[in-house]
Amino acid sequence: MKSAITVLLNHLILIAISQSALATETLKYELLERKPRPADHFTQGLYYDGKRWLESSGLYGRSWLAEYTDPSANPVRRKWLAGNRFAEGLAVFGDKLYLLTYRAGEVQVYDRKSLSQEKILGYRGEGWGLTSDGEQLIMSNGSDQLTFRDPETFAVTSTLAVTGGGERWSRLNELEYVHGLIWANIWQDPRVIAIDPQTGVVKGVLNLQELQRDSLKEQQWNVDAVANGIAWDQARNGLWVTGKYWPNLYLIRPAGLGF
Repeated sequence: MKSAITVLLNHLILIAISQSALATETLKYELLERKPRPADHFTQGLYYDGKRWLESSGLYGRSWLAEYTDPSANPVRRKWLAGNRFAEGLAVFGDKLYLLTYRAGEVQVYDRKSLSQEKILGYRGEGWGLTSDGEQLIMSNGSDQLTFRDPETFAVTSTLAVTGGGERWSRLNELEYVHGLIWANIWQDPRVIAIDPQTGVVKGVLNLQELQRDSLKEQQWNVDAVANGIAWDQARNGLWVTGKYWPNLYLIRPAGLGF
């Protein structure tokens, strides 16, 4: 009897894995626009409100938060972080902007309009990517786990393990919440995955390898020049994507999952 139960359980597990893999779409996309920009941005977080861009750029001694209307021009405003702070992902929630730091254990909260810093909230572990579903903040830390956090206190309200597609997902990085799904860069991987925020199952995969090749074809190879940065263009129903040290931003429209 024990053997039969074991066989049945294994069979059910295989079915579950198979169904999870089948539910994951490999998404094609249409390239709508390409915008040139300086190739010295170590892009961590990216946000677009339809008129202005917000971007965070990392590295110790070189981290900044900037706002600009034209990616190829100088920022309208730029805030430099302290030399011992490494800027990571950012998110807008209401009239506040939240900026993660890599290993300092702090999220810096700014006024969205003035970019003046209002307060600092703490957290444990590393900070990588950040977005919002309109009710909570959602954070990655380089693992396969996402944490949902209270915008007032940054306390963890729930966690989500990312699964599916026949892979073990980790190194989740920059995040963007679009059409009810969490879209995530994977560090040192040209793919972007779309995650169901209720189950953690990966519903779709975008491969940005061609855009990476296009951006780096006239540059010397740099191991850090990986895909990173996702911003939703609501008016055009597309995703602006880029990478660290990429000289271009690309507006793409995935084929499916609400686009």
